[in-house]
Amino acid sequence: MLIFAFLTVASWGVYGVFLHKGQMGMADPNVGRYKAFLYVGIAYVFIAVLAPLVMLRLYGKHGDTNFFSYPSLGWQWSLIAGMVGAIGAFGVLLAFGAAPGATPPARAAYVPVVMSIIFAGAPIVNAFVSMFMTHGPEGSRFEIKPQFWLGIACAALGGSLVALYKPEPVKEKTPPATEQPAKH
Repeated sequence: MLIFAFLTVASWGVYGVFLHKGQMGMADPNVGRYKAFLYVGIAYVFIAVLAPLVMLRLYGKHGDTNFFSYPSLGWQWSLIAGMVGAIGAFGVLLAFGAAPGATPPARAAYVPVVMSIIFAGAPIVNAFVSMFMTHGPEGSRFEIKPQFWLGIACAALGGSLVALYKPEPVKEKTPPATEQPAKH
C-alpha cells in the first residue's frame, strides 16, 4: 500500500510544476493554460481509461468491461469523483493564471504557493467529508480527539508558512567596479 501512496505523492508533487511548464511551453499568455489542460485530458484518456481496461481484461472476470452492467450507485459516485478531480485540476490552472505578477517568471514563483495551499487544504476537507460521509451510521456522533484538531492546525499552518515564505528568485549581485591603475 505504501509504495502506491508514495507513487501518488511523487506524481502529485510534480504535477503543478509540470503543468506550469506545459502552460509556459504553449507560448500563449492568454489561453496557454487551457491548451495545456487539453493535454492533461488526453493523458487522462490514456491513464484513466486505457489502463483500467487493460487491468480488467487481465484480472477481471468475463463481462467486467461491459460498462452498462455496472451498479448505478458505483458508476455515479465514480463519475462524480472524476468530475470533482477534473474541476480541481482545472482550478490549479486558474490559480496559476490568477497569480500576481506581470511576467511569467513573477507568476511562476507562485506555483509552490498554489500547490502548498492545495496540499494543505485538501487533507482538511477530506477529513471532514470522510467523517460525515463514510463513518458511522446515520445520526452517530464522533469522538474527535485533540490530536485531530492539532493536525488540522498544523496543515493550515504549514500551508500558510509556505505561502508566506515562498521561494523568491535570487537577485544577481553585480560585483563592485574595481579601479584600474592608469597606464602611462
